[in-house]
Amino acid sequence: MAIREIIILPDKQLRLVSKPIEKITPEIRKLADDMFETMYDAPGIGLAAIQVAQPLRLITMDLAKKTEDGENNPQPRVFINPQILSSSEETSVYEEGCLSIPEYYEEVERPARVRVRFTDLDGKVHEEDAEGLFATCIQHEIDHLNGILFVDYLSKLKRDRVLKKFAKAAKRAAE
Repeated sequence: MAIREIIILPDKQLRLVSKPIEKITPEIRKLADDMFETMYDAPGIGLAAIQVAQPLRLITMDLAKKTEDGENNPQPRVFINPQILSSSEETSVYEEGCLSIPEYYEEVERPARVRVRFTDLDGKVHEEDAEGLFATCIQHEIDHLNGILFVDYLSKLKRDRVLKKFAKAAKRAAE
């Protein structure tokens, strides 16, 4: 396993639409392993392959919380070619962040519940109902696969401000 570099806004790759995965190969399994290591190191709860510069429809996620004694009970999940089948009319608001937009958090309103279909690493197709943090996270990560960032849900003023901030930082880093 290896920790991969997470691409950061304003990298144009973040706007690519990821390609479906045709076959679960050893390379796909290695990518998923590397994504878990990268996500845990960051640390984050979800990561889309495009965030490590791989435009494939693959998401890793682990919503497990640390227990009171500091123990972590990991619950790693892989979603291949995930798609939202339906969304609730009811919405919920969560403060979201993104490993590709470090140290920036904002409240985002999304459907409170979604039904999602995906394939696991064994090639089995699943359908699940998601709510709460799971619903927010799966929508956030599927957005990445479609070239959409959580800042796209903000007001034009807030979005422009954050895009400008990250463009300036990238320019300074390149100098």
